Amino acid sequence: MGSNLGDRQAALRQGLRELAARGVEIRRVSSVYETDPVGFLDQGSFLNLAVEVSWQGTLDELLEHCLAAEQALGRLRYLKDGPRTLDIDILLAGGRMVRAGRLEIPHARMHLRRFVLVPLEEIAAQAIHPIMRLSVQELLAICPDNSGVRKVGEMSAVEPLDPSGYNPAASRDKEV
Repeated sequence: MGSNLGDRQAALRQGLRELAARGVEIRRVSSVYETDPVGFLDQGSFLNLAVEVSWQGTLDELLEHCLAAEQALGRLRYLKDGPRTLDIDILLAGGRMVRAGRLEIPHARMHLRRFVLVPLEEIAAQAIHPIMRLSVQELLAICPDNSGVRKVGEMSAVEPLDPSGYNPAASRDKEV
């Protein structure tokens, strides 16, 4: 999940709320990282984080919820790799591989992007990329990207995401 327009921290927080409101269980949330833009470089830096979710529906339905959350925060798709209020990508799905329509799992470029791998390693270092057969930790060690990724804070510094009292810091102790 990433944002580089407006109040980036608020966009990430609201993105988590939007997913939770759609029935997506937020299990773990990484720290927040400030990252250099990749691709289209003439834009502000991003705030990024990784999220582990539990979802009982199909991956297509999960993608639709991610896209709806982006739209709820005003996401416009007008420039590839351009600025965005909120970007949510599905990176991995329990070892499954999917290439159908807009759904591509594992994410095709995740292994090439430090801004993806650094937060993901924090919450799922031993998760295996089903095509490359390497852990997230191993992918980060060989990642050719040398763009800046700086830890800037925790999402636990914000109020609970839902009335049930979800606490991102407490959720880090759960198993992946």
